[in-house]
Amino acid sequence: MALNLLQAGYALTVFNRTASRCAPLKEAGAHVAASPAEAARNAEVLLLCVSDDRAAKAALLDFCTDCTDLRDAALHGLSPGSLVIDCSTIAPATSRRLAAALAEKQIHYLDAPVTGGTEGAKAGTLSVLVGGETDQLERARPLLQVLGSSITHFGPVGAGQEAKAVNQVLVAGSYAAVAEALILAERLGLNREQVVEALKGGAAGSWALEHRSERMINDHYPLGFKLALHRKDLGIALEAAAAQQLELPVTEQVAAMEDALLASGHGDLDVSALARWFRS
Repeated sequence: MALNLLQAGYALTVFNRTASRCAPLKEAGAHVAASPAEAARNAEVLLLCVSDDRAAKAALLDFCTDCTDLRDAALHGLSPGSLVIDCSTIAPATSRRLAAALAEKQIHYLDAPVTGGTEGAKAGTLSVLVGGETDQLERARPLLQVLGSSITHFGPVGAGQEAKAVNQVLVAGSYAAVAEALILAERLGLNREQVVEALKGGAAGSWALEHRSERMINDHYPLGFKLALHRKDLGIALEAAAAQQLELPVTEQVAAMEDALLASGHGDLDVSALARWFRS
């Protein structure tokens, strides 16, 4: 995502908790900051993409957890009128709390989680799911168009995260269905590559079948998207459903499957490692 912004001509300052990950961006022309506050200083727009609620709160509000003035957080580098675009997948309530905290400093906030996998991130074809003020989305649109081919505004802050929860429910069911079907094909003695090729253009076709079946067949699961993070996302979806007094039995089953895989040490593998649940 950052490389796409650089290639589009945007001046970029970057920060990552693992400094070595910034090396390719530095070679491509980005300035590397020593903290979120430095990355945010003099920036009109700050994009954030981190793993979970705790990381988002830390980077924006209190990154420096062992000092009293919290001077390393992005909040202390941002100027009034600047905009935070949060591409992380976090709870809608967390997005709303972050937006409120930033608003006290006259800083705008959009929750803009993305979907489309590493393939979409590299190609700039992600789907961007946005919550926040319409005028701020229009301000952000040129940047977001570099990152994604689809930008959808769902409503106020938090609505983008709610849409992402729906997305992750669909991911859970589709990945599990592909894994289940391929294991059945294997047990029946069918050529699984032939099965995929025959079915992907029909009613059974899906992104998961097209892009993740090969990994399941080979039992090899490079990232992708970490299974542990997807399980975190399913927790958000299940909490949202519970608040609406709604049961999600398929999602609950996939969450239990992922819990078993996490307990077996598979959390850092791609979500398509769901196939290992059937093999075990």
